[in-house]
This record gives sequence, structure tokens and C-alpha cells, in this order.
Amino acid sequence: MPEPHLMSHLRGTVWGPAEFVGPPPRRLTVQAILGGCATAGAVIGSAVAGTWYGISWLADGEAGVACVALSVLHLCVVRAGRALVGITAVLGMCLAFQAPQAAVGLVLAERGRVESVVVTSVEGGPGAVSGRGRYLCSVVDEDGVPLNVRIWRGCERATRPGDAIAVVYDVKGRVPPRGVEAGSSLLDPLRDLGGWAAAFTVVYMVAVVRSCRLSMPAPGPRRVGRSGGWSSDGRAGGGRR
Repeated sequence: MPEPHLMSHLRGTVWGPAEFVGPPPRRLTVQAILGGCATAGAVIGSAVAGTWYGISWLADGEAGVACVALSVLHLCVVRAGRALVGITAVLGMCLAFQAPQAAVGLVLAERGRVESVVVTSVEGGPGAVSGRGRYLCSVVDEDGVPLNVRIWRGCERATRPGDAIAVVYDVKGRVPPRGVEAGSSLLDPLRDLGGWAAAFTVVYMVAVVRSCRLSMPAPGPRRVGRSGGWSSDGRAGGGRR
């Protein structure tokens, strides 16, 4: 049977030592909450700013991935529990990968213009190899100009060539047009993103708080004196005094 101190070491390595009695230190808790909120806000904010101003490396989520990587690096530096570091990294990456699509929905909700387009062909469906089983509609605008993207929102099984569907455009042309589904909102992805942001912040906070260490490792023996004696308390082990 493993010794108790060995099990305690393993538990501290996996989940963090959490060397405090009672509630965690208030200052550490505040720092952890602020750090998690700042990282989640930076991930979402960079995607929104990049989409709004047409900055591709921000809109694509690269900056968000960098923010998550820095937060994970910080957890490694403070020697947080490995399991919590891994969970934080996974939640952070999910947040960073979903932020760009949510940012597109926010931009279209703020400055989008809804217009009617005409379907020219319908492809895809549950048996299609690509498209995730979605129906994809090729459409033309009211002037007969084809859109350079195929629309899947609002394109359904019953949709046929010649039908009219609603599409929302960005008036500045910085994001591609998107179909409008009945009963849905362009802000739905942003609300869903709030759940990922909250989960990331909570796990990050727990990882930081559980990394709290009150005890310091005992110093190793050091050599003192001219005679080569060794001592762990700073005194020579031999030789003249």
C-alpha cells in the first residue's frame, strides 16, 4: 500500500496542493477570478474587434489561442494541478475556436441588412459527404448576381430552386453573408459562448487557488568551511573554528 505522504504528493501533483485551512486566501481568489475573466474577455474581445475592423489574424482566433496559451503557461509556472491545467487548456481552446463565429453573429446583428435572395440550386442533405448533413443553397441577389458563398441557414429540405430566402449582409462587406433561420437570433452563438467563458473562468480560478503553497521545501545540505564539511543548518561539519 502506498505511503500516505506519497499519495498526498500524487494528489497535489494532479489536482494542486491547496495548502490552506478553511476558505482559500481572499487575495489569491480575487487574482484568480480577475485572471480568468481577463483571459476569456481577451479571447472574445479580440475576435469581435478583428471581425468588426476586418483584421484577419484577430478575426480568425489566432490572438485568442495565444491568450489561452499564456494562461496555461502561467498555470504551469505556479505549478497548478496537472489535471486542472489540462482541463483549462481544453476549455480555453474550445472558447477560442468558437469565438470567431460568435463574433460574426454579433457584427451582423449590429450592422447587418436583411435582404431576400433567390435560390438557384440546392445540394447536400443528410446523405452528403460534406456539409455536415446540411442543405446548401446557391443563391443570387435581386440583381441576379450570384453570392460567392452557399447558404445553409434557412436552406431546408423543402427548399427548391426559385424560392426566396432571407440573407443578412454586412454593410461594410467585412464578413460573408449569412442566412436567417426562422425563430433564431444572430446573437444565439454569443450567448452560447458565455457558457464556455464561464466554464473556463471557473476551472482557471480553481487551478490557481489550488496551487497555493504555504510550506517551502527544506534546503539541501551545503558545503561550508575550508575543511570540506557539510551541514544542512549553515554550520561547518568539521575543521577549525
